[in-house]
Amino acid sequence: MNDIMNQVFWGNTLFAYFLVLGGIILTWIAWKLGKRVLIKLLLKLTSKTKTNLDDLIIEAADKFVSPYIYLAINYAIIRQLQLSERVDKTLVVAALLVTTYYAVRLVNFVIQHLIVMGMKARNESEQRILQVQGMLSVVKAIVWVSGFVMLIDNLGYNVTTIIAGLGVGGIAIALAAQSILTDLFSYIVIFFDKPFEIGDFIITDGFSGVVEKIGIKTSHVRSLDGQQLIFPNTEMVKSVIQNFKRLQKRRVVFSIGVVYSTPTEKLRAIPGIVKEIIEVEPEVSYDRANFKSFGDFSINYEIVYYISSPDYAFYMNTQEKICMNIIERLQEMDIEFAFPTQTIFLNSTQNSTQG
Repeated sequence: MNDIMNQVFWGNTLFAYFLVLGGIILTWIAWKLGKRVLIKLLLKLTSKTKTNLDDLIIEAADKFVSPYIYLAINYAIIRQLQLSERVDKTLVVAALLVTTYYAVRLVNFVIQHLIVMGMKARNESEQRILQVQGMLSVVKAIVWVSGFVMLIDNLGYNVTTIIAGLGVGGIAIALAAQSILTDLFSYIVIFFDKPFEIGDFIITDGFSGVVEKIGIKTSHVRSLDGQQLIFPNTEMVKSVIQNFKRLQKRRVVFSIGVVYSTPTEKLRAIPGIVKEIIEVEPEVSYDRANFKSFGDFSINYEIVYYISSPDYAFYMNTQEKICMNIIERLQEMDIEFAFPTQTIFLNSTQNSTQG
């Protein structure tokens, strides 16, 4: 039996291989059991705290640090064998790849969750949190490129030459994708400046609708008739945008006209009647009602009031109710509304002929 175990294969005894295999199996069992017990203990401790930072640390350790430590221990166990130069180099490269992979993923995980946690702490909306994912994709890509460059450097290659090549290539790509980069920067402007957010009702360049998506290159708006309008972010930044969701006070101006035959005392009473009608409406602030002008066929009044609700349906319902009440009150006072009329005077001349 000892003779078999002492037989040498590829520079190592069979007994050495069994020791390495046993070490890997024991490490796997210890890792599984220890991880389960430790995570439960840490979760129990962090459940008593008010901050989410410790939960983030435990999640990061569970996803990235723990499996990396397990693989690192296995790597150290395998390195106890007498390996050929080629196998040893392959093992080192594999270890560097694994290290870079877990390091980049850990950095991206921490960046994403810290940004999301910060936004939630400032009571940012879920739509804003979803919107930041596009920017995070760019950040993650930069981290991956940085990790790749560091990996190449650790493998012994000349990173300066590679970076210079990437710089020249980056300029060429930037020139070729200039419009895309412009839209990307416009997306960053929209994110930080916040001229509109998902769910806002906007009007821009004669188009109106509800913002459904703010992407890296384009923003999607659902029009009132159901069409999906897609705007490049660059055009959105350049254009004038009316954001009705942020409308705090809506100014309403409209006119009415009554006939010229209306008695003077009734004409004087109209502004007061309109004021009474408007002031009883909820979320409405009366401004004025004035005899404005002499029209071609009517005496015109201009009426102004404010609505504190941004809801367009509420505005239309309120305006309808006010107009109907004005009609009823003026009809009760026998005041007629004017409509386009013309008065034609005929001059009749009778000629007599004597003969």
